[in-house]
Amino acid sequence: MKSALVFCGANTGNHPLYAEAAREVGQQLAQRDIRLVYGAGKVGLMGEVAEGALQAGGEVIGVIPFFLRKAEVCHEGLSHLYVVDSMHERKIKMAQLSDAVIVLPGGYGTMDEVFEMLTLAQVGQGQHPVCFLNVNGYFDLLLKQLDHMEAEGFLKPVHRQLTMTASSLPELFEKLEQYEAPPKEGKWIKL
Repeated sequence: MKSALVFCGANTGNHPLYAEAAREVGQQLAQRDIRLVYGAGKVGLMGEVAEGALQAGGEVIGVIPFFLRKAEVCHEGLSHLYVVDSMHERKIKMAQLSDAVIVLPGGYGTMDEVFEMLTLAQVGQGQHPVCFLNVNGYFDLLLKQLDHMEAEGFLKPVHRQLTMTASSLPELFEKLEQYEAPPKEGKWIKL
């Protein structure tokens, strides 16, 4: 793994553990010589993960749509910054620049980003390993929902395997390094 895409919130949330974890993820990426790719924000968990990596001497690549840069939420001290036209282009560029996905707490944007990556993998258009860092139990209900989707027949077991979960950074990096893509299914729906 040479580069990791981190999806996370533009807010810090209501618990200090979220910001601490984001900063630690950035630091660990830099220490492991793994390039950070993210949404280029200077605020919230996005800002924390970038600062953690930059302060540890890491390479940080940001991708941001023009309208968000104009709104002055862009981190201007990155190793490299790509400015694109839309949120959709942002996701495409970030995926092209990365080998794996780390998911930290976040809101609609974070969920949109990670579920698009999982959908692409489900239909055979991508194979990034995806690991949720379950800080403070943040993803417990989401993970239960994914299990429910599988139990109710809306998600095949092989596609449920596309998501990994870790409760610590050592576990997260171990899972990403040992990831083997599940076998591709010819169909993801019943015809």
